[in-house]
Amino acid sequence: MKVKKTSQVKGPTKSQKWKDVRGKRSRPPVSSSQLSSSPVVAKMVKEHKATVKKKPSVKRLQNKAKSVSDSKKNTAQAAPTKPYSQANGSAAFTMDNESDDSQEWKEYSQAVHGNGVGAGADSEDFRPGRLEGEALHYCAERDDQQNHAVLVMQMDQNLCFRGKCFLTCLYGRVEVMGFTIEEGQQSYPLFSPASHCPLTISAVESSSNSRDHSTEASHILRKYLTTASQKKLLKSVTSRSSIILLEPMETPLTRFLSSFKELNELFSPPMSELVSAVLDTPLNGLGMIPLVSTVEGLKLSRSHREALTSVVSACKGDMDGCAVILVCGTKNVGKSSFIRTLINTLLNHTTCVDYLESDLGQTEFTPAGCLSLSVVCEPLLGPPFTHQRSPEHMIYYGQSSCESNLDRYLESLKSLWRRRPPSRETPVIINTMGWVKGFGFELLVDMIRFFPVSHVVQLGHSGLTQCPVLSPEFLRTAHGFQTHPPTQTALEEFTESHSPPRSYTHLNVQSEFQGVARQGTAKHQRSNEHRELSLLAYLSQLQSPDPGPVRPLHSLTPYQVPHSAVALGVIHCEVMPGHMFYAANASLVGLCCLAEKITSRGGPVLLSQAPVCPCVGFGVLRGIDMARGLYLLLTPVDPSVLRKVNCLLLGAISLPFFVLTTQSDLEGEKPYVTADYSFDLTGAGKLRVFKGLTRPSQIGM
Repeated sequence: MKVKKTSQVKGPTKSQKWKDVRGKRSRPPVSSSQLSSSPVVAKMVKEHKATVKKKPSVKRLQNKAKSVSDSKKNTAQAAPTKPYSQANGSAAFTMDNESDDSQEWKEYSQAVHGNGVGAGADSEDFRPGRLEGEALHYCAERDDQQNHAVLVMQMDQNLCFRGKCFLTCLYGRVEVMGFTIEEGQQSYPLFSPASHCPLTISAVESSSNSRDHSTEASHILRKYLTTASQKKLLKSVTSRSSIILLEPMETPLTRFLSSFKELNELFSPPMSELVSAVLDTPLNGLGMIPLVSTVEGLKLSRSHREALTSVVSACKGDMDGCAVILVCGTKNVGKSSFIRTLINTLLNHTTCVDYLESDLGQTEFTPAGCLSLSVVCEPLLGPPFTHQRSPEHMIYYGQSSCESNLDRYLESLKSLWRRRPPSRETPVIINTMGWVKGFGFELLVDMIRFFPVSHVVQLGHSGLTQCPVLSPEFLRTAHGFQTHPPTQTALEEFTESHSPPRSYTHLNVQSEFQGVARQGTAKHQRSNEHRELSLLAYLSQLQSPDPGPVRPLHSLTPYQVPHSAVALGVIHCEVMPGHMFYAANASLVGLCCLAEKITSRGGPVLLSQAPVCPCVGFGVLRGIDMARGLYLLLTPVDPSVLRKVNCLLLGAISLPFFVLTTQSDLEGEKPYVTADYSFDLTGAGKLRVFKGLTRPSQIGM
């Protein structure tokens, strides 16, 4: 299609060989302006402060400190808008040309810590476990002027929270979902919404043990806190401490989601956790709310940890080719959480990981209905809707389930794998559907045969796997949908001819978290709501990156695409040619690239079959101009990429209803919305039914 606007886009990141290296990228400046808790939580905070007085701080425990060397003096950017921001882990820790003020601080820190020795005999040891209640008043301080907080954590302490924030490690090391954040690295965004399990920040042991922690800590704290707060926190610092900076976060994604009244409490604790929220701490008001130990964060069972260790060790060792890890299991057994933790753990040792998405309903990096191959170079510190991105290769299947066309599903996966460079040596993680019975199980058998799998991680619960164990021995006699024994490989191009059957390591993982195998029933926790969040997150890319009011979709200027320049197809059902425009109007479409050239006789080009072709992104057909023969299209895809698009595919993935019903600043009747509607009309839709019940989101429409 022809477009006028041009802008620069970055190409896919090239993979690199397995290394023990971490990129030190810097986040762009983000305003940490007036971000506060939600109205409900803010009211609770006010009431709580009025009724509860702060009690004395927890006593600091005896702990002998280890001397530490200042081996890390790398620089990383802090928020440029902060007048006193300090590059964490930088050479500013040196004592050359000290001012009188710094000399005073040195003497104070030495007096507190006794030249590297821990607190006196009258102190008690720091307690491991959850940081909550009064302990947060002791180890955290907030600077209202710079609108951030500094938290000192001891090894084996953790903080579980709801909300969102930027985290910068100023000293030591902390871990979030398997990813280790060290001083000298960039700030990382953390997302802990009510739709998923809350995030946990854990302090871990530092790799250095010969540093002057008291001197370095005093210089760090001076950059971010007032004098009184500095002296208070300095008493908590030992050689095993970690110091983190927490800043509020507001992005186009969070602004766009919060503009809908249905989602304005998304980053607040759900009703079941409000009693467990710690509402009076130095961290409140930054966009995050600590939770007490009665709320369970991400829980990894022993078999989870053993499987992670086994896979990471295999990737670091000498393997014949790269590791290809297929993760499978029934619905709601923790596959996505396990995969995110595995990716984050691998990123502690390598620059990138390949990810093959075969779960149409719960996709990780794209809206639902897509099969994709992505290169992951950044840790995943939140649920899928917080890290939507453009995959390296993508095919739009158009439905959240593959039951209607299993052959097209498998051919799409084969097409994606063929596009992966065979010389790439990065680990590959394959996500699968929660459909593990009947045809779903046969698809799993086919996928293990199709791809050069080195590890199969099979998740189960209650001591069972809910389907046959996919061991190499079982696979020799198993029947797939397209493959049958004694077939050795289904795709000869992946392996040498007449090669012996490929062997792989089978790992059985038992999930033990609360609510395993059950879908959440609270607001935002159902699978259809997760799909809506991912789609809205994708559409948030239409918003300006600069702080400001959210622009509704109807106020954005669309691209004008001639009917004759692109083909239009419906891939999830049969639609009469005369009704195609009615079906496509105000709908989400995949922007695809057919190999053959589109030829038109002056009118629209309509497809009769669903093609398997590359997809570069998505758009919303906000209108169809029949008089001028134009599609009016909204999309965040760059114009340089749009020029390659010659096909618009309409699937069963629809826009959330409140996108159309809550359009702001619109005079007169809202387009596409009417109360005068008859289901008896030709082509009229029907309400979707979930197990015989109308979905909660449709009650009251």
